[in-house]
Amino acid sequence: MSTSAIIMMIIAILIVWGGLITAILRLRSHPQPEEDLPPGAHRAE
Repeated sequence: MSTSAIIMMIIAILIVWGGLITAILRLRSHPQPEEDLPPGAHRAE
């Protein structure tokens, strides 16, 4: 693999994993309100 391919792969990995981590942290700090849950569902504790 060339150097530019490795750099692009690292950037892509950082974008995907960074987005996943950001989404998890945002959901932990701002959970979905109870009224937004579908009927019959309850929040896991």
